[in-house]
Amino acid sequence: MPIPFINLILHRLVKSIAKARPQIFDRLDGHHDKWFQVDMTNLPFVLHLKPHPLHPRLVSYRRRSAPPVQGRIAGTFLTLLGMIDGRYDGDALFFTRDIQIEGDTEAVVCLRNALDDLDRNFADDVADFFGAAGQRFLRIARKVSRNVTEK
Repeated sequence: MPIPFINLILHRLVKSIAKARPQIFDRLDGHHDKWFQVDMTNLPFVLHLKPHPLHPRLVSYRRRSAPPVQGRIAGTFLTLLGMIDGRYDGDALFFTRDIQIEGDTEAVVCLRNALDDLDRNFADDVADFFGAAGQRFLRIARKVSRNVTEK
């Protein structure tokens, strides 16, 4: 899938979530202008997030052409999904090296805490954005995640 097309979708996604969940930015005070990289290591691209409350950005890059960021979290798609879902403990994943955190670790931890504080799972918000197909994909990914031992 072409990166410009992915970025168009990501732009709409981040605007939609920011409008529906403005409280996500509360825990990120002081880090709104930083760029975070979410590296799902088994996918061919990385995501860069700038969590500015008025102008949030979510952009994909081919791994080899990604610009520098202030903070980075990396792990497989299923590991990061399990962490967002609350099935995996982020601290335990870090110490077992199932996820890697680099750069401004305080900012990355604030981002994780902001997602943890939501009253509804962030992955569900993303799936809802894509409608029935997104919800179906998330159900399948969660089922695979439960059936696959990544440890």
